[in-house]
Amino acid sequence: MAKLFLLLGALAMALGVAIGAFGAHGLDGKISERMMSNYQTGVHYHMVHGLGLIAAGLFALKLGSSGLVNGAGWAFLAGIVLFSGSLYVMALTGITKLGAITPIGGVAFIVGWVLLGLAAMRHL
Repeated sequence: MAKLFLLLGALAMALGVAIGAFGAHGLDGKISERMMSNYQTGVHYHMVHGLGLIAAGLFALKLGSSGLVNGAGWAFLAGIVLFSGSLYVMALTGITKLGAITPIGGVAFIVGWVLLGLAAMRHL
């Protein structure tokens, strides 16, 4: 799992940079300030949790693939898709009902950090 999480983390970071650049250069003046703020929040959390995926990969290298580390990595990935993804789609389409999905992704982020912390406490 270490290599997979490192790869997914690197891809998430690259995609986060591309999505952020698209928002900064392609959406400026084309969506409302509120939607741009939502979009930027999505990019911010995307990037932070891309690093979380990389951290999960590094933990897996150090500790071996444990259920806690694997759960953390998958939770970070789910959070990026659900939290950031819903904000991107909402900003681009104006469908605000997608905001109902966003907190599920936020919970996934929290779960990921808790699991990573528990792995550290248990194995380091």
